[in-house]
Amino acid sequence: MPSASTEAPTTVGALTSPSPQLAPGLPGYRRMSFALFAAGVATFALLYSTQALLPAVSADFGVSASAASWTVSAATGALALCVLPLSALSERFGRARMMTVSLVVAVAVGLLVPLAPNLEWLVALRAVQGAALAGLPASAMAYLAEEVRPKALVAAIGLFVAGNSIGGMSGRIVTGWVAQLWGWRAALGAVGLMALVCAVVFRLLLPRARHFSPGSLNPRALAKTVRGHLSDPLLMRLYAIGALFMTVFGAVYTVIGYRLVEAPFSLPQGVVGSIFLVYLVGTVSSAAAGRLVGRLGRRGALYLAVGTTAAGLLLSLADSLVAVLIGLVLITAGFFAGHAVASSSVSRTAKTGRAQASALYQSAYYLGSSAGGTLGAVAFHAGGWAGTVLLGLLAVLGVVSVTLYGSYAARAQERRPLPRPVTQPVPRHIAQH
Repeated sequence: MPSASTEAPTTVGALTSPSPQLAPGLPGYRRMSFALFAAGVATFALLYSTQALLPAVSADFGVSASAASWTVSAATGALALCVLPLSALSERFGRARMMTVSLVVAVAVGLLVPLAPNLEWLVALRAVQGAALAGLPASAMAYLAEEVRPKALVAAIGLFVAGNSIGGMSGRIVTGWVAQLWGWRAALGAVGLMALVCAVVFRLLLPRARHFSPGSLNPRALAKTVRGHLSDPLLMRLYAIGALFMTVFGAVYTVIGYRLVEAPFSLPQGVVGSIFLVYLVGTVSSAAAGRLVGRLGRRGALYLAVGTTAAGLLLSLADSLVAVLIGLVLITAGFFAGHAVASSSVSRTAKTGRAQASALYQSAYYLGSSAGGTLGAVAFHAGGWAGTVLLGLLAVLGVVSVTLYGSYAARAQERRPLPRPVTQPVPRHIAQH
């Protein structure tokens, strides 16, 4: 089997003849899908491994919800800060190599996290883990943009995002039940072992990259590329949409455990972990994002995702476990659909520096997660679950505003008349002839 780190086109004699890009039905597509699905599972399982355990961490260390939430926010914040420089390294050393190294380091740290003696050490190790994982999301998006045919790109990215949802779900379920039986430290160890298995599967299955061309590590060129992306209005709107969607998601899933262990629900830790089975809805909605875009267009799919998320937030206000569960289903479906549409739009919009474009999206996305987790816990402390829902609705309103502005800008661009061609005056001596 070819090495995953070999990133060169096939050659015959002196002529380069790159293989066709991957698409459903072609050799390698299924292996690629399973490999990146496994990477997505490991990424979200590790990144959010403490989220379902926050009430137990708070009780063990004697800290508040906002203090314990830093075990999640430190990881997502470090990922947001490191994703751009690590994506630049992937331009030089290859997407597959960067993803492999990121997973190996993150899994190694994950096996050390359960040994943290206090909250400060736990937060520090989680920050290192988040920094290590930063090499994976943007590199994965760039790998897909290079190796997959454009018409199949949304579906391929949807499968990677579906792996994220499975990882987030399985990690939280595993930690919930293991924590109820043996404590939160054993739960974090179990997630580390699960991620180790995913990393091995990823390394064995990922096909060799055939459309990657190594670049140089030129800081000036990198800065120029980043400035170009940040000056692109469409990319900036997509970055804002990703951040705002993730603010909602981070706030809801950081705080929901505290709400469910308190009255009127008073659920045990294992049952609270099982609530995250609703992530299966995210698996379906992200994988179906391509079909949604085909029927409704990208803006229509975003509006549907926004409406679904807002309805879920409002429904979750009821003091009924069934209503809360349905609300979480709607929030999860809307979030994952919106994320899949926005992230795939970034890959299609950026014609050059795709790794940096994806990295900037991931930075905004995980900064939104970090902000949502911390602000959601603060809002919960100040106003209960209603405070967290209000924060989420404000973020949803932000998505609507950005998308409406994008629609207005697109219509204004279509109405703008094309510039008339500049005609050069005919020289007098030619006109006389």
